[in-house]
Amino acid sequence: MGTSQSREGLEVTDSDSDYEEEKEDQNEQEHYEDAQTTTAPKNNLDEIDARLKSLKLKYNNSQTTPPPVNAVKLYLHIGGNTPNAKWTLSDKHTSYAFLKNDRDEDQNDDDDGESGAFYVLKVGSKVRARVSTEMQLKMFGDQRRVDFVSNSVWALKFPTDEAYRRFVTEFQDCLFENMYGLEATEENKVKIYGKEFIGWVKPEAADDSMWEDADDFSPAKAKTPVRVREDLMEEFEEAANGGVQSLSLGALDNSFLVNDTGVHVYRNFDRGIHGKGVAVKFNSGGSGKFSNLGEHTPNKALLMRAETNMMLMSPMKEGKPHGSKLHQLDIETGKIVSEWKFEKDGADITMRDITNDTKGSQLDPSESTFLGLDDNRLCQWDMRERKGMVQNIALSNSPVLHWTQGHQFSRGTNFQCFATTGDGSIVVGSLDGKIRLYSKTSMRQAKTAFPGLGSPITHVDVTYDGKWVLGTTDTYLVLICTLFTDKDGKTKTGFSGRMGNRIPAPRLLKLTPLDSHLAGANNKFHGGHFSWVTESGKQERHLVATVGKFSVIWDFQQVKNSAHECYRNQQGLKSCYCYKIVLKDESIVESRFMHDKFAVSDSPEAPLVVATPMKVSSFSLSGKRHG
Repeated sequence: MGTSQSREGLEVTDSDSDYEEEKEDQNEQEHYEDAQTTTAPKNNLDEIDARLKSLKLKYNNSQTTPPPVNAVKLYLHIGGNTPNAKWTLSDKHTSYAFLKNDRDEDQNDDDDGESGAFYVLKVGSKVRARVSTEMQLKMFGDQRRVDFVSNSVWALKFPTDEAYRRFVTEFQDCLFENMYGLEATEENKVKIYGKEFIGWVKPEAADDSMWEDADDFSPAKAKTPVRVREDLMEEFEEAANGGVQSLSLGALDNSFLVNDTGVHVYRNFDRGIHGKGVAVKFNSGGSGKFSNLGEHTPNKALLMRAETNMMLMSPMKEGKPHGSKLHQLDIETGKIVSEWKFEKDGADITMRDITNDTKGSQLDPSESTFLGLDDNRLCQWDMRERKGMVQNIALSNSPVLHWTQGHQFSRGTNFQCFATTGDGSIVVGSLDGKIRLYSKTSMRQAKTAFPGLGSPITHVDVTYDGKWVLGTTDTYLVLICTLFTDKDGKTKTGFSGRMGNRIPAPRLLKLTPLDSHLAGANNKFHGGHFSWVTESGKQERHLVATVGKFSVIWDFQQVKNSAHECYRNQQGLKSCYCYKIVLKDESIVESRFMHDKFAVSDSPEAPLVVATPMKVSSFSLSGKRHG
């Protein structure tokens, strides 16, 4: 309940155990030197011979026990994030190995059920972990050290720079093979990512200049990547009546929480949202109340028509997001005015997700269309008759939404989520990790398709100007720059044209191994969002995602800064670990920044709203401390 800074962790070289170990080594060396220079009477040859034999045995012991191959020191982090947290030396002389195991031989592996062989990292007798992004491996090149999670938080300390680099390279190769089932050769990497995405294979060869967006990048910041202190202060917290499913923020007067009992209305203020004590109840009976919404609480809520209407979609089956119809709620009267069916060519179909035509179209009072997404469908739905007239709700129990444009793809796209830009361009995330960009004029063929990094995309967002895309996976966020320079020297986004072969490498937003461990082994990232602007020329300033009881906030400008301190001494794709955490006492359903119009003069950002199943809280982000 409150906030905390991200924790980089203590340097393992500063631990008491390490100092004691060095002192012990010095004492041993001093003992040997003293013994070697000790003199004795010449006539006591037996004593001299005995002493020499004793010394020889010591030296022989050290010489006949060479350091193990892949020698490392293993440290264990204890104390969590308390003031007493520290690294302890777990194994002074051990070694690591990457072993290929068959799943049938590894009954204790708690993985996702995939078959076949895979690589594990084994460190002495204390660590055994499948090589995956769930290890949250973090590199400290200047310390010749890596930290990772495997039931606990561990660190490996390497004797030389060469040994450190060899480990990192081998880890990344094993990770590639575990993800794609192919050996990590250059040929196979190009096969997976494509020739155009050479920067994703070799980030050091990527064009990083596009990250330094001329609109909002200051060269001075690159020279001094000092973090501006920003404080989060909780403004409001109140009960949310339990069972919260989703949060719908409005840019006008109100925002809404959907829970097991109904839609609850909150008033928007410049310091957050506050309950009005008004709710539209589910299944309460009587005229003007909700009709049968299906067996399950709505899991999708979409504001439309200047935020006077809300489209509610309920899943058909428990644990599945797909719905076959929508309920249209008139917020002003509290009545369901229609129950819409999804239909194509006379057959009922389902939708996995729905969203507005553009990032700001919910403010349009005449809005009658919205977008739909299913596993292999991307389309636009229209609530009007084909002749242009609004359907007569009174004459139809279940009016049919009209498929105005879109495409039904062949099997294999496995769409999971989507979002729109300010001009109506569409970004779609898929199960295979691919992120596709569609122009506002065509849903048939993506203008750009970014390759996956091995993890499914569970949520996606895009900036209002379309320059940046944020994909959420279970263990990290991937931030993609869509800018490129065409053959005429003009700067465009990947929504409007093919990006060629100078595509910037993505950046990853991750938790430190310690924070990942504290978040809980079964907790996954979800709902990564940019802050919310609907005005051309304005740039989003923060990113937020949730994992377990954490809301995690990154400074957008800092992430884009190529000279940021997080990126020093890293191999592979740049990963940013600088963030702020909002900690709640229960798992968070959703975290969103309010519309930019609610940012006050002393704040660099609009308030952050955090919803848990039982409570809703609002936080102000300030560039200075509150008094």
